[in-house]
Amino acid sequence: MQRGPRRGERDQALACFGAVRQGTNEVLLYFSTGQPNSLQVWLFIIGLLAVARAQGKRVLIIIWDNASWHKSADVRGWIRAYNWAAKTAGEPRLLTHRLPVKSPWLNPIEPRWVHAKRAVCEPNGELTSPELRRRLCSHFETQPLFNAFNF
Repeated sequence: MQRGPRRGERDQALACFGAVRQGTNEVLLYFSTGQPNSLQVWLFIIGLLAVARAQGKRVLIIIWDNASWHKSADVRGWIRAYNWAAKTAGEPRLLTHRLPVKSPWLNPIEPRWVHAKRAVCEPNGELTSPELRRRLCSHFETQPLFNAFNF
């Protein structure tokens, strides 16, 4: 269940998922309203697989932390089912690796998040969701995955 804005908050929470492409260092972003959850992870993975497929990649490797939405039974089950189907259909395979607990420096996107937060946030913290999206996309010089489907 997603939480609504608290008293005094103007917008609902905004989740931003990001990935760094090895070799090009391009950052891919996906935004969703509300708290992160398994469904949002699944949609982000779908977007990453679409990019991998369009570029003729055979494997997509995801390195992520131990957030509950990354290691949920739903996500793990979907990845297993997807890989089985991808193997028979010749689609890109999906490999996921979880980092050790409390070791964000091992994740290639973490330093980028630190710099992005410093570059786009206001000292008083007052940014609307659309403005935060715009600033993050501008900072990373990218457009979000599924731009038409973001709510």
